[in-house]
Amino acid sequence: MRPELVARLGENVPRYTSYPTAPHFHTGVDAAVCRGWLQALNDGDEISLYLHIPYCDKLCWFCACHTKQTRHYEPVTVYLRSLHAEIATVASLVRDKGRVRAVHFGGGSPTILKPKDLVALANLLRDSFTFLPDARLSVEIEPNDMDEARLDALAEIGMTRASLGVQDFDPKVQKAINREQSFLQTKLVVDGVRSRGVESVNLDLLYGLPHQTRESVSSTVAQALTLEPDRIALFGYAHVPWFKKHQTMIDEAWLPGPEERFAQSQLAAHATLDQGYEAIGLDHFAKPGDTLALAARAGTLHRNFQGYTEDRCETLIGLGPSSISQFRQGYAQNMPSTGEYGRMVADGGLAAVRGIAFSDDDRARGWIIERLMCDFGFSAIDLVERFGEAGQRLLGKASSTAVLDPARMLELDGDRFVVPAESRPFVRSVAAKFDKYFETGKARHSVAV
Repeated sequence: MRPELVARLGENVPRYTSYPTAPHFHTGVDAAVCRGWLQALNDGDEISLYLHIPYCDKLCWFCACHTKQTRHYEPVTVYLRSLHAEIATVASLVRDKGRVRAVHFGGGSPTILKPKDLVALANLLRDSFTFLPDARLSVEIEPNDMDEARLDALAEIGMTRASLGVQDFDPKVQKAINREQSFLQTKLVVDGVRSRGVESVNLDLLYGLPHQTRESVSSTVAQALTLEPDRIALFGYAHVPWFKKHQTMIDEAWLPGPEERFAQSQLAAHATLDQGYEAIGLDHFAKPGDTLALAARAGTLHRNFQGYTEDRCETLIGLGPSSISQFRQGYAQNMPSTGEYGRMVADGGLAAVRGIAFSDDDRARGWIIERLMCDFGFSAIDLVERFGEAGQRLLGKASSTAVLDPARMLELDGDRFVVPAESRPFVRSVAAKFDKYFETGKARHSVAV
């Protein structure tokens, strides 16, 4: 690797699952603004729903999600009453204008729910919203939670994609992150969902974890591939102890350095590609016939808070504490505190407490960043045709970046600005050059690779 690229390995930049990114949300977007955006949906709009379950029965030390540990089910029962109330309110505002294209259950651990509660929640959604006949439903699964009753419940609610967190199969790594999960446990869940007709299985793997080596990463990837997942997400561990205090349980001396992280990521990527998977954006892989691979080849790949997606819905409604909604007008994020969230959604209230309304400049920059993250390039002609003067102003930024950056991470090829192949692992750093908030913001981010 060229020395100027090696120097970029330790850069800290956003993951760009949104633009503007969440640290730049403000209190000017509140429940009243969110209510207006919900009511402004058009007849026939297609929407996605994200439901956040902010509980786990065991806290993984690597996790940066909004969740809390509970050894008792009563807090979950109380929370579900609040979630049901928010669903009823949102559905009354959306009425028949939004048709649901996709649903994602995330967390935390959605599979902490008792089977009857999981079924009741899914039934409430279908009773409250109009679902398209081919609507997709994906669930993040914690293999340690699973039993036959939960597998049956997931089949009953119509789950079409199961997403399993693996991280690493090495026992030493698992102990260091407080996540013990054998290969056999994982295989039994994969076999269980497939035997019940689930059409797609995704596995989440991590590199850059404490005590990870190239050998342990190679072994984990090899074992994961024997399960023949339809998709693999290969994420770099984000060590952000200033944001998630439980990550202080991980000794930083156990973490691999920037060059080792990069080597682990490339080893895992090549091993996956060698088995016939296609690279999707920065860190996803899919079988050639998977809908994500089809979207990538067609140039219709998108990126949202769950990562890469073929979901084209302009509106994503987040339900639950800390959930973020995306509308044509901007982003709105719910109150993170579970208790305060419950008080806000009682009696027909909404829980949005912060967000951001899009300017024309935000939309143009956001489009550039999404296309860089998804396609590693964008068309100058498309930029101007879509965004007019706002797009025209950004052409100068793109040109100067392509000409002046000594690392040559962006080049002009015909009418397209493209990220060269060797620079693609650093695409987040390229995207940051179009982020007007980045250099002036005070937020701290994870490393680029």
